[in-house]
Amino acid sequence: MTIYLDTSVAVPLFVPEPTSEAVAAWLADCADPIVSADWIGTEFASALSIKVRCTALSAEQAQAAWDEFEVFCGAGLRLIQVSRNAFRHAARLARVAGSGLRSGDSLHLAVAIEIGAAGFATADGNLEANARRQGLKIIRF
Repeated sequence: MTIYLDTSVAVPLFVPEPTSEAVAAWLADCADPIVSADWIGTEFASALSIKVRCTALSAEQAQAAWDEFEVFCGAGLRLIQVSRNAFRHAARLARVAGSGLRSGDSLHLAVAIEIGAAGFATADGNLEANARRQGLKIIRF
């Protein structure tokens, strides 16, 4: 089963957060292929910058997390190029006001659907609900 990895699960792999241990244990036990849109890099960089601005991380810690993330993207995570169709689908998903989806989350969900991912790993409750409505098996942290 291919599992789509949301940024909310990638961040705790490299930055101490309440879900870090659970995410690391899951990843260590996961034998399934793990994929994400190449958009994850932009979101991950943004998350690190926010943590530096809020003084939750030093610039050096953020750089170390970024370096580890890049190694992960090159060795353990298969990155999927975002297609024009995925952008259109993401826009349709985001236009549903009741979904509460933001642009980045709708893009992750659209890519997961487009590639036929069976599972969706997330720590975001709203994204979880939307992915579940799309028929994806949820791995929740």
